[in-house]
Amino acid sequence: MGPGAAPKNPSRGEEPPQGGDAEQQEETDAGGGGGSRGPEEGGDGVLTYCCEGHPEEVYAALRGLRECSLLTDLTLILGGRGAAGVGGATLRVHSPVLAAVSSLVRDALETRTRHHRAEPGAGGVRSWSLSLGPEVDPGGLQAVLDFAYSGDTACLEGGTVARVRAAADALGVPRVLDLCAREGEIQKKQGEEGEEERRRRRAAEQMKASLRCVAELWEEGVGCDVVLDVDGTAVQAHRALLAASSDYFRGMFTCGMRESRQHRVSLPGLPPSELLPLVAFSYRGALPLGWAGVFELACAAHRLQFAGALALCTDFMRREMTAATCLDVASFAGAYGAARLLADADDFVLRNFPEVAAAPAFPDLPPDRLLAYLGSDALVVPSELCAFRAAAAWVLADPERRLAAAPALMRQVRFPLMTFREFQEEFSAELPEARRRLRRPEDALVLVGGDLLGWGAAQRELSRELWFSHALRSGTGLLKDVEWRRLGALPDGPRFRHAVGVVRGRLHVVGGCDFYAPDDTMKSAYSYDPELDRWRRLADMQEARSSFSVVVGDDDLLYALGGDRQINTNVASVEVYDQQADSWSYARPLDQPLSGHASVHLSGDQVLITGGFDPQYRCLTSTLLYRPGRGTTRLADMAHERAQHVMEALRDGRGRCRRLYVAGGVRNLRAFYGDQLACEAYDFQAGGGCGGGGGTWSAFAPLPVAHVGAAAAVLEGRLYVLGGLSQEDFRETGLVHRYDGATGRWQSMGRMPGAVTDVRACLLRLPGRLRR
Repeated sequence: MGPGAAPKNPSRGEEPPQGGDAEQQEETDAGGGGGSRGPEEGGDGVLTYCCEGHPEEVYAALRGLRECSLLTDLTLILGGRGAAGVGGATLRVHSPVLAAVSSLVRDALETRTRHHRAEPGAGGVRSWSLSLGPEVDPGGLQAVLDFAYSGDTACLEGGTVARVRAAADALGVPRVLDLCAREGEIQKKQGEEGEEERRRRRAAEQMKASLRCVAELWEEGVGCDVVLDVDGTAVQAHRALLAASSDYFRGMFTCGMRESRQHRVSLPGLPPSELLPLVAFSYRGALPLGWAGVFELACAAHRLQFAGALALCTDFMRREMTAATCLDVASFAGAYGAARLLADADDFVLRNFPEVAAAPAFPDLPPDRLLAYLGSDALVVPSELCAFRAAAAWVLADPERRLAAAPALMRQVRFPLMTFREFQEEFSAELPEARRRLRRPEDALVLVGGDLLGWGAAQRELSRELWFSHALRSGTGLLKDVEWRRLGALPDGPRFRHAVGVVRGRLHVVGGCDFYAPDDTMKSAYSYDPELDRWRRLADMQEARSSFSVVVGDDDLLYALGGDRQINTNVASVEVYDQQADSWSYARPLDQPLSGHASVHLSGDQVLITGGFDPQYRCLTSTLLYRPGRGTTRLADMAHERAQHVMEALRDGRGRCRRLYVAGGVRNLRAFYGDQLACEAYDFQAGGGCGGGGGTWSAFAPLPVAHVGAAAAVLEGRLYVLGGLSQEDFRETGLVHRYDGATGRWQSMGRMPGAVTDVRACLLRLPGRLRR
């Protein structure tokens, strides 16, 4: 009998679930309650997805129910006369809400629950009352109730603390007593910058803790006032919690339906395996999800109007989508009118069409969908021959019925894009634009600043421009390029050898050089908001830096690591930028000065650093795991030394690192530096997590040309290396190369639009008006 299941007949000597088992189950299913975190691994490919704002949404709904006096089962009777504004001498509340913060109410509720269990045929715990002593002041009680329903109280002002403390003491509410004890500290911070946001976060944490307490009541069967009967299985719950999470149950329990007066409610046609997770979601804000049952669970969530649970299901489908499941996701999204999910599924199909065409579900694709995919300019195929073969295979899967659709399908195959060898006929290489494949990914590849060397470094021109990739174009055979458009300019002039990072959709540009003299290294920082198309000056770093790296942590902190303070003077210091305080502070330094290195944020506080120059400006093979609070740990070295290289992470749908790509840069020669064309990939050990369990390096295809001081990013699962120069002849590369792990090859993607060396790149979601 799982958590929330109704206890069986006491006459048979069977007990309801006990707290120990319930707590163990909560730890397994939801990590100790819903919260703001990513999905967690489970057995058999099951992941636990958590709704970040679920406690706040539930308590907002509960406040609305209380304001309308709906499903309030507990009457609080004041010992005094009462007061205007608090309902006279009585107040109506939801007993689970108050029991989550009050030991007095919880003890009384447990006693009533035991009493009802002992009575054969008892109708469950319904309306009841609790008398409070004269020491409980109406104003103080109201403050406690405000805390119970919102996680905060605004009443600790103007001499009310004593009344609030008396009410909290009488009801046994230790968290409110703690607030009263810290009243002076709270008053002192009133009006401080950022205090309102900190107060909101504290209230959210309190509501999260309260909801965990309500979940404990449910797991122990305390105060449950309804039994849901599904296919012979009884599931206990609190009406108020169900109504707060589901519009279906809110209507059932509050709109005068027959079920609103019944203790036992039957839900025909719904298996327990679908109802139990949804009821648990009401209390935990979490769902265990896997491909084996996610579509059925999503249908149940849609039927019972659990909007939050349905959002988690669709989020799972979006994040965990594979070539084997994307067509099922598209079918579900189309059937239920989930336009955004359908767009994401269609986009996945277009990006991974060769793999999708080989999946078992592809022959069952409806003809209109296949027509749409083949006709899309955004279809990504290594050659148009792939599109032709997919269409032919679909027809041959059921030739008697599908042969009639073949002409329409073949009209969508762009035969002029095939090479002579593929089609064995000669076509003109000049194609009208309408016959090209033109793909516009949601994320744009943005280039920032950089340097233009010219021929032999005789002419140099610094850049302050920003460019973005408007579209990816495919021409005849393997011919591909990027359509670049200008985004704008840096606000304070040109810069190169700088660093960039993206925090919550905003571009951050930090440090670098604005000219070539030793004292031209900068410490300034700016952020760009694409929604507002506006720049903002941020606080300066503590130190000027160039040829350094910036990573963005899980907590939205920006970490600036190492770099050159001046020419040939690198540093080991690390600075952290706090968005809320707009300030930089020092973190634990690296174990030695570094510049020209590459860094990637893995997860939590883990940062992986490869290569770079040591204090003697020798290229390194090192792989370092850096943690701001612990320092540096050495991992397996790369096979090749390098500096001024690129490193990017290939991540899964949940944002976790699957692989790290390292490419380009310079290598040590006897007296000079040479171009490093060798490329390496770092794979994490199975079960070791991102960096924590170490990993191994392996080689992949070398670069076709030198890329020293290049930019890089991963767009749609493919590594882009952009620009740079050759250290051996000081000529700029100016080319864009893309590595596709599926084929193990580098592809040429055309040329850069402006400055090509010491430029930086990132992915940014741009609003439609900028892309138009």
